[in-house]
Amino acid sequence: MVRLNVNHKHTGTRRSPYRRKLVGPTVGILACAAAGVVEWPVGAMVYMFRRMKGRRIMRHPVHVVYPRVSRAIPI
Repeated sequence: MVRLNVNHKHTGTRRSPYRRKLVGPTVGILACAAAGVVEWPVGAMVYMFRRMKGRRIMRHPVHVVYPRVSRAIPI
């Protein structure tokens, strides 16, 4: 039996090429949804008076919350 000593770039592990992150992105989606429940209605109200500020508030969960939470949990 021949063992390949290959470091898989996409996973950072030598054990299995099929090992993927599961917990981080899942918690990231839940955090994004929780932030969205609060921020999207607030952003919609602000949008009526200040459009750019309202857009920035409404995209915050997707562009800030999800990536930070997803990257913070390495599992």
